[in-house]
Amino acid sequence: MEHVAGAEEFHRFETSKMGVWVFLFSEILLFGGLFAAYAVFRSLFFEEFHRDHLQLDVTLGAINTVVLLCSSLTVALAVAAIQRGKTRLLQINLALTILLGIVFLVNKYFEYSAKFSHDIFPSTSSFFSIYFVMTGLHGLHVLGGLVALGLALVLAVRGRFSPTNYIMVEGTALYWHLVDLVWIYLFPLLYLVA
Repeated sequence: MEHVAGAEEFHRFETSKMGVWVFLFSEILLFGGLFAAYAVFRSLFFEEFHRDHLQLDVTLGAINTVVLLCSSLTVALAVAAIQRGKTRLLQINLALTILLGIVFLVNKYFEYSAKFSHDIFPSTSSFFSIYFVMTGLHGLHVLGGLVALGLALVLAVRGRFSPTNYIMVEGTALYWHLVDLVWIYLFPLLYLVA
């Protein structure tokens, strides 16, 4: 009977893991389409892209890059902590990841506010159309990741995770890494080489 329960747990774990990877693949396709649109728009409006990207705050973009890279580290440390059965360390690293995600969104709020105060909107130019769509969609994914991380933190505080039961933590971490990876591509494309 114990063998059957173990086999069912393993099957549930593997099925959940497969579901996470299918979801991540669909997200890659979504952002892949946006990156393709960026390439087309950039080739059609090269001068405009070059001119308009100079209005972006490279320092703020770089700070956000460092913030997200640090958040990738803390979420990886969260997974490593629960694998070793260190639930308090899991909670600390999840909380740090959430804090860093909030810092990213606050920085993005200030960046958007500065653009709006200078009458720069999505309809201003092709560059800003693609800029606001790509960074806005990315911001929504950060927000979704924060919700998932918050839920994982609540469950961690309630003692729901263990070294043999942490698929939600791992799945959330994989999603967060994808969000970070997308930004690693967005930052140079929009802020540095446009």
